[in-house]
Amino acid sequence: MEEQAEGLSELFNDGGSADSGKNGAVKRDHNTRIIAITSGKGGVGKTNFAVNMAIAYAQLGKKVILIDGDLGMANVNVLLNIVPQYNLMHVINKKKTMKEIIMDTEFGIKFIAGANGFSKIANLSVEELEYFANQFATLGNADIIIIDTGAGIANNVLQFVAAADEVFVVTTPEPTAITDAYGIIKIITTEIVDRTVNIKLIVNRVHSPDEGKRISERIITIVGQFLGYKIEYLGCIPEDPLVQASVIRQKPFIVVNPTSKPAVYLKHIVGRIEKTEPEFNEGVSSFLKKFLSKKR
Repeated sequence: MEEQAEGLSELFNDGGSADSGKNGAVKRDHNTRIIAITSGKGGVGKTNFAVNMAIAYAQLGKKVILIDGDLGMANVNVLLNIVPQYNLMHVINKKKTMKEIIMDTEFGIKFIAGANGFSKIANLSVEELEYFANQFATLGNADIIIIDTGAGIANNVLQFVAAADEVFVVTTPEPTAITDAYGIIKIITTEIVDRTVNIKLIVNRVHSPDEGKRISERIITIVGQFLGYKIEYLGCIPEDPLVQASVIRQKPFIVVNPTSKPAVYLKHIVGRIEKTEPEFNEGVSSFLKKFLSKKR
């Protein structure tokens, strides 16, 4: 492990482009915004939100890469109606390059399939790590990278969360979902102690904007009172039969009906995000460095 730590230090040295520099060292890319989307439990619409948000960004003219980080139950490809032939493990095992596994979609975004063995990168040799890091750094030409993490508290979820610029926690008005949202925020804020995590809240499947605001205020108050942590409310997505119908059709709701309430509310959320800059935004090389440093 000491050898890998020394290798990491040499690998991620000073910056420039997303390409590899002298001795294969990864150079810093431009400020790609990296967002991890998570939830305290499954079934709250986290993946659906991630997919549609990625498309909303692409509709603004952004270069977007969506990574399926739900390594146990990967289902982004199902919502996109595509079957990936390769995934990140093919890059980790040096069988493919990043360029060979990244997929174009009909919705204007690029997609990378995750893999159950992704956590193995923490055990790679320095040589293997150098190859993967340089491949991952090629994603630095993207404007936005969205990572759909797994739900709950798996180690790889915390790794993604700890390394991202921003973390969006998705919940619903259901009491169990609210409790689980607080639970995942508590774990994030107590387990990641080396830096402040930029956490934002989205309330899905609301019956009115007032309900979304009320639920968010409850969570924000409890988090502030018991955890001493400040989180921000980004907005809500209304309950609408269109969303479930679009899942069945395997076509994102923002494409099925761009003027529907869920689509309009989602675009409003993306507009709010675009008006802010993350406190820490150092690109994909910094993301990978933090990801690999998060060994739990």
